[in-house]
Order: sequence, then C-alpha cells, then structure tokens
Amino acid sequence: MMPKDYPFIPIIVGTDMNAYNMAISFHAHYKIRPILVGRGMLSFTRLSSIPKAIEIYPNLGETEGFIAALEEVAKKYRQDGKQLLLIGTNDLFVRLIIENKEVLSENYVFSYIDEPLMNQLLVKKNFYELCEEHGIDVPTTHFHSCATDEAFDKEMMFPVIIKPSNGVLYYKNPFEGMQKVYKVNDYEEANKVITTIRESGYDDDLIIQDFIPGDDTYMWDSVVYVNQHGDSELVTLAQVVLQEHTPTAIGNYTALITRYDEALMTKLKNFLEAVGYVGFANFDLKYDPRDGKVKAFEVNIRQGRSSYYTTSCGHNMAKYIVDDVIYDRPKELTYLNEEHLFTVVPKYVLKHFVDNEEIKQEVKRLLREKKFENPLFYPRDRHLKRKIYLMARQVNYVRKYRNNRWT
Repeated sequence: MMPKDYPFIPIIVGTDMNAYNMAISFHAHYKIRPILVGRGMLSFTRLSSIPKAIEIYPNLGETEGFIAALEEVAKKYRQDGKQLLLIGTNDLFVRLIIENKEVLSENYVFSYIDEPLMNQLLVKKNFYELCEEHGIDVPTTHFHSCATDEAFDKEMMFPVIIKPSNGVLYYKNPFEGMQKVYKVNDYEEANKVITTIRESGYDDDLIIQDFIPGDDTYMWDSVVYVNQHGDSELVTLAQVVLQEHTPTAIGNYTALITRYDEALMTKLKNFLEAVGYVGFANFDLKYDPRDGKVKAFEVNIRQGRSSYYTTSCGHNMAKYIVDDVIYDRPKELTYLNEEHLFTVVPKYVLKHFVDNEEIKQEVKRLLREKKFENPLFYPRDRHLKRKIYLMARQVNYVRKYRNNRWT
C-alpha cells in the first residue's frame, strides 16, 4: 500500500534527541520520513532509518550560514503543491528562525513567536518580570552582570545556583569545566565561578538564584501548544523522575510521569495566551517544599527533548503543528489526564537510582502495566546498527548514574 501524499514536507533543524523525537512523530502519524538539517551527525539520528536525508552544514549556527543552508535545502527539496514545514529543535536554531522570519518565509511555513516576545521570554530577567506580572511564582533571584568586574555581594542564603541568563551566548564561549548549572556554597565560590565565566568572553547577566531543596522528583515539566490564532489546544504536566546527572547535561530530563493539576495547568496556559504566544512551549518548574508553591525556572520556546510523552499519550506533536500551520484546523482545548511514564534510560536505572521511594514504586507499577515508552526504541526504526548503539547507550546510562549524583 502506497503512503498517502500530503501537501507538506517536514524540514527539521537539528540532529539530536529532540530532532529524532520530532522525526518519529511525523513518521508515526503520517508515515513521512522528514529531512533533517544539522551542524554535524549525531548517533540519535545518524543511526536511524527514519530521516529521508540528513543535510550537514558546519556553519548552521551562524546567521549567514543558517540562511544559506536553508535556501539550499529549499531548492533541493521543493516540490509543486507541497509546503516546506520548518521545525527547530534547540534554542539557537529557533532563535535563528525567528530572527530571520522574513527571508525564511519565502520558502518555508512555521509557527513561532516574533522577536520582541522571544527576547522577553528567553532573557531570564525579562521572563521573571513577566511571570510576576501574570501571577507565575519564581525563585528568589538576582542578576549579576558579567560586563563589569564587580564582585557579587548581594544578601542570599547559601547554597545558590548560578546559570547564564543568555544560554545562546554562553554556549558560544566554551571553556574547560563549563557546566549548565553551578551549585555554590559561599561568596568566594560564587565569585570564582563568575570570574571564570566572564573570562570566557560571556558578557551578559548571570542568574544567581535560591537553591530550592529536593531531588529530581521535585522538578516538573509542562508542554503547551497554542495555535496561530492565540488559542491553547493542549496543556500537559509531568513530574520528573530523573534528570541527567552529568555537569554539562543537568536539566535534561530522562524520565517523567504525567500528572494532572488543573489550576497550575490553567495558570500556565493563561500566561502564554496573555503574552501573545504561538506554537509549542515547554516550561521547567520546581516544587518548593518550604512554601508549597511550584516555581517557574524558564520556558523553552519550542518542544523539549522529553516532550514526546505527549505523542505517546495520543497527542502527536507533529499533528498539532500540521493541523495548525498547514490545514488551519483549530482543536478543542485538551488538558492531558492520562497516566504514562516517559523514559530514555533503562529499567535498571529507574529501579536503582530514583531516591524517592514512593515514586520508585509508582515507576515499577507503570513498568509492570506497560504504561511507558522509550522513543529511542521506536519499533519502525529498522537501521541495522541502531540496536547495538542503543544497547551501548543503555549500559553507559547505568555507568553515568553510578558516578554522578545531583542533590
């Protein structure tokens, strides 16, 4: 049976896990093999039969290189009667799409916010101000500029965490010992981290923030889709079971359980609608046991790498984008209320490295009841070397969790 012919071709910018999850979302619903565009090959997608092609452009992270690459891709894959549907999978690529909307819209269709709102949401100082305006709780936070040599001396209770306000700029200046988040215990340690980051060439603000106590299971995740008319169509909530424990990957979730809290979900939905948001949004949140509030750390202006749980629960990410951008078919609002475990780590890790005993028992039950999915083991992916790669990756996860703890 020949696959159905659809009036669009997905062009996914990225070759990482997020790109793979978007690719299999398209394949699962439409039986389409997307085109991927990246700066380099990564095993998530290189060892996969799902992408129809992977186009590599080493200068994809620079504005001129990004535009030139996508113009070349458009010329190569353009077909009469088909729209090129563009999807970014990390902050840098989404930023480049938004900053170059006018020229990219000559060849592509997409659903992303405009540049002023992007700067309000991605720059943490602006984001926290917006949150306070709209009743979203945030941690106690100070912003310290790396444009000066001033030492940090604001009154705070230690430990605190330090992280860049401008993640895109931060990762353009790599240095030895670079971490996604730093946990420090006193002013001396804090200023040492600040000096190291400043000397790397980073000259924007650093976030110095109250460290909310609690293990991985105190972290929460929410995915929201807002259509081109500004109406929310999907709101989800999930509790983190585990996140990555290596210093450069803290904040990347490896296992989550879906949850339902209508009041919190409504608050996040209303926030996005109030600021004029469109497309997928992905909130990082943490429950603070000291005051019982769930506090927002950031919102990603795209789907996250763990957002595939929406697809697993019957709300295919690709279909939301296609129905909105290609067909302009609005959907009724759905608050996800289905029990499901998302994981990219082996069962052994889930059973031995989750500190919260109650959550651990719930994980074991969901595994027994087969209410879980690991998207990396997508059954229709028939690449000959993929199973070997995935088995090695699973073994490596056990090693990483044994050697790294974040509490």
